[in-house]
Amino acid sequence: METLNYYLFFDHVKIHNANAISSPLTYGFPAISGFVGAIHALNRKIESTDPIYLDGVLIACHECDVQVYRPNDYSDYTFRLTRNPVAKNGDTRAIIEEGRVHLDVSLLIEVKIENFEALYDDDQKNEFINQMKQKLYQQRIAGGHVLEIGDAKLIPSDASDETLANLLLPAFVLVEAQQDLQEITAELQQQDPNATALDALIETAMLHHHPQEKEHWQTTSVKQGRGWLVPIPLGYQAISPLFAAGKLQEARSNDHQSQFVECIYGLGKWVFPLRLKENLSQAFWRYQCSTLQSNGAEIYIINQKNN
Repeated sequence: METLNYYLFFDHVKIHNANAISSPLTYGFPAISGFVGAIHALNRKIESTDPIYLDGVLIACHECDVQVYRPNDYSDYTFRLTRNPVAKNGDTRAIIEEGRVHLDVSLLIEVKIENFEALYDDDQKNEFINQMKQKLYQQRIAGGHVLEIGDAKLIPSDASDETLANLLLPAFVLVEAQQDLQEITAELQQQDPNATALDALIETAMLHHHPQEKEHWQTTSVKQGRGWLVPIPLGYQAISPLFAAGKLQEARSNDHQSQFVECIYGLGKWVFPLRLKENLSQAFWRYQCSTLQSNGAEIYIINQKNN
């Protein structure tokens, strides 16, 4: 059984043109699946005689530059899209481009090893670090290209949470805010018994303006006093049977099984790393697959529960 031996730390990873439209309801910072999926892809590329696994990933954002534009303060934002090459007849090609975002993030990744001798000496560690850094350059993260990696190093698993938190400064760490979502839902249900968690998610994106005396207005939000809350996509839920390879038309690949899914939403919170000095282990995102008891549908969700 593999155990946590190290943390692999990528400092200031600059990503160009990541996907800013992360779900049908949210935009801005990419979906968690874009990062967890990138680490899963990186894990499959490890070249080692001993089994080495990359597991949970902590995401710390230093800068998020969504490529949007508006001509004045009263206009709606629109995405800044590129001009694609025209067709032979001079017409615009039928390419629907999605929103883009430039990112500067740091990633802290759990490294689990079955054999204690793996990565035992400094030469093995340096070879592994250089290999992971090079392979990260060769793949995408959340649809974006990796332009620069400030530093990469292995940190012993017994490092204190305070030491790890200091490595992430200055940045904000994205954590799951399930407790806040439950509290907001309960507050809405006191006003409307039919309110759901989806209503609570929408409420976090709303500002309420109340008229006061002498032309003054008061602005309130359900997020006041709760920190920097953001609705985020957390995974997918199956809405169809699992089709055998090659049975579903227009599938991206005929070599794998296919299934129709819908997005699962949750509530996230951006937290300053020093606030996580005593529970940093709860900020790592991992895959989890389960089966709903009601209809037997598979549900693929990303959360921060320890396995």
